[in-house]
Amino acid sequence: MKSIKTLIAAAVLSSLSFASVAAVEVQSTPANQHKVGTISATAGTNLGSLEDELAQKADAMGAKSYRITSVTGPNTLHGTAVIYK
Repeated sequence: MKSIKTLIAAAVLSSLSFASVAAVEVQSTPANQHKVGTISATAGTNLGSLEDELAQKADAMGAKSYRITSVTGPNTLHGTAVIYK
């Protein structure tokens, strides 16, 4: 039982530290960061899945934050975002 609690605590703590490193979605250009590029993604019909895909790509590019600039598509959503460091 003690080992289960330890594993759960470790999982929670590791997910918190990962979240602190992940790129953050912003609504405007961050004052202390510079634009370093753009990314695009295609996802299903769910806006949340498109946002997740863009967040993963921003993380992979090493971005500190990203701003979604467009979302299009009636059946399959396509979106673009600006990434900042």
